[in-house]
Amino acid sequence: MKNLITAGLAVAALLLGGCTGKGKPITYYTLEAGHVTPVAHSAYRGRVLKVSYPMAVKEKITDRMHFSYSFNDNGSYQNSQWSNNLGKLLEGVIITALEQSRLFKAVLPYASTVNADYRLEPLIYDFSHHVRGDASYAVVSIQFSLIDIDSGRLLKTKRFSYREPTPTIDANGYAEATNKIMTRMVQDLVAWLK
Repeated sequence: MKNLITAGLAVAALLLGGCTGKGKPITYYTLEAGHVTPVAHSAYRGRVLKVSYPMAVKEKITDRMHFSYSFNDNGSYQNSQWSNNLGKLLEGVIITALEQSRLFKAVLPYASTVNADYRLEPLIYDFSHHVRGDASYAVVSIQFSLIDIDSGRLLKTKRFSYREPTPTIDANGYAEATNKIMTRMVQDLVAWLK
């Protein structure tokens, strides 16, 4: 009876106190795109742009880092994730890059109460780590649409797709390759908008 009570107390202590063993800590990664050179001339220089929170075609936008081994076989890293919701990180990269470019008078998040002239809507088709046999790539595919806010008219739209080899086949290599893509993407975005 004494052993049964002792075992019961031990189980209760584990359930109430949590496991005392340490699991592998989570590693956090962020998105960075480097510095964008300001443009000399812009037709939008006196206009205000709002950047919409990105939407996704497939997966729910979270802080999870996604990978896939085939079209049907995918998942998320358990001990690695983005430092914030991917949508917030991506929105921040886009706003920072467009502010640095000086294409617009101001570039603001869509939640801002300031009146704006244009809206930029990002739509994520793919943002993941693709591993295919011995090949490993960071893949980013995002469509941007520039919309006149007053008329609601679509001014232009373009899908930017990138595939960058990863230096290692893990979350760290994926994050490093993704940030190389971010640097190229914001340069291409600025060139497309001007």
